[in-house]
Amino acid sequence: MYNVLVVDDEPLICKGLCSLLASSGLAISQLFTAHNGYEAMDYLRMEDIDLLITDIQMGEMSGIQLMHQAKMIKPWLQAIVISAHETFQYAQLAIRLGAKDYLIKPLNGEQFLDAVRNVLLGVNKAVPPQDETLAGFREQFRLEQPTPERTALLNRLLAEPASAAETAERLQARFGTELSGPYYAVFRVRLGAASELLQYAALNVAMELLDQEWRPVAFYDGDDAVAVIVQWSDARYEENGTNKIDQLDMLGRSLHANIAKYLRVPCVVGISQILRGAAFLGELGAQAAKAVRWNEEHRELGVFYYGDFSWARYAQGQEPSEEEMAARNNLIVEKAKAYIDEHYAQKGLTLHEVAQKNHVSPNYLSYLFKKNTGHNLWEYVIKLRMEESRRLILRTDLRRYEIAERVGYESPEHFSKIFKKVYGVSPTELKK
Repeated sequence: MYNVLVVDDEPLICKGLCSLLASSGLAISQLFTAHNGYEAMDYLRMEDIDLLITDIQMGEMSGIQLMHQAKMIKPWLQAIVISAHETFQYAQLAIRLGAKDYLIKPLNGEQFLDAVRNVLLGVNKAVPPQDETLAGFREQFRLEQPTPERTALLNRLLAEPASAAETAERLQARFGTELSGPYYAVFRVRLGAASELLQYAALNVAMELLDQEWRPVAFYDGDDAVAVIVQWSDARYEENGTNKIDQLDMLGRSLHANIAKYLRVPCVVGISQILRGAAFLGELGAQAAKAVRWNEEHRELGVFYYGDFSWARYAQGQEPSEEEMAARNNLIVEKAKAYIDEHYAQKGLTLHEVAQKNHVSPNYLSYLFKKNTGHNLWEYVIKLRMEESRRLILRTDLRRYEIAERVGYESPEHFSKIFKKVYGVSPTELKK
């Protein structure tokens, strides 16, 4: 059974789509509706959503921005975009963020249900035993087995930065491998079990996941790992509205989730920073490899961004003590709590914003916050909002819409739903 979230700022469209889905015979357990991106984010944080169906233009938070934020929370989330605009740019952005379909209003009911059915068929499919999964990979994918020469050249590219330009030219001439950048980042995926077939399968997962917008170059990195180079052109790197750390975080978590799901093996993903110029590929490869090492300190976490950690002591041959690490992590969490305490009533507050103020990735902040406090970051935001709204209900004569506004909710109805979920009674019932 599946949970579906429908998001549109036109209530009649939400109601119509939900009626279609409810009478479709699809295995849908719960249908949720939201009328703006902020409401949708609350459902995505609090409910187990399998499919997001969203309009493109919805006021302050567009459908594209919603998809971007949603993918940070749940990289594996499936999405369908609906729009009144048959605009290539919108469609391109939606597909880049993983949308499975882009439908134009007015919607054809049969076409809409076909799109939903096709997406749900691919959600949470029963995963066969590992040996069966691996045996089917060569038939399922068209990617050729990497040649030893190409693999050696790509590893040389990371190991010998002085000859990077020459190696890149040779890769282009011999194998058509495009490494024009000029901006690069490197992912290193260390697999929990070593075998050539497993590496081949992981390589295919990476290439399927990272579409051509990222111009990915994937290759074997030793006996138990796969490395992936992603690239940005100058124009793509300068695009507004796309935080690059968030993009890396989203891609790293997606790699981790999909390898775990389809190959059923543990893995650790290390992510480098972004640098300009092929001469820095060696440094980026070393960063990704170092990031993987942090799994030794944080066994519960599977995705590590190099920029989250302080490497100055390591450069001097000294490892920080457990006490120093704990103090640093506690400081990050305390600063995050202080920022939330001050801004929890801000409309549109996001995990990205809190992480950016702490100069860490959203993934690492979420992990530290949960580890240090016992609950996730957004639960803490909702706790503060609900405690303040309860105080206002009991001690003031403010109306429901005024209280909703004061604690960060645009819609009084949505505020009431969250309040009842937390306290078991509606604001009106508590007031009485």
